[in-house]
Amino acid sequence: MGIKGKLDKMVVLACEECKERNYTTTKNKKNSKERMELNKYCPTCKKHTVHKETK
Repeated sequence: MGIKGKLDKMVVLACEECKERNYTTTKNKKNSKERMELNKYCPTCKKHTVHKETK
């Protein structure tokens, strides 16, 4: 079970450039089935990069 409810699941976001797993967040698997992509700050790269959902 996820954090907020039955449909919310914890997902991990990884940087596209250095492949470092930096962030965790939740998403509703029923509403958004595709993988999440967010523009976040990567402390390893020291710049804003695209972070994609990993398995």
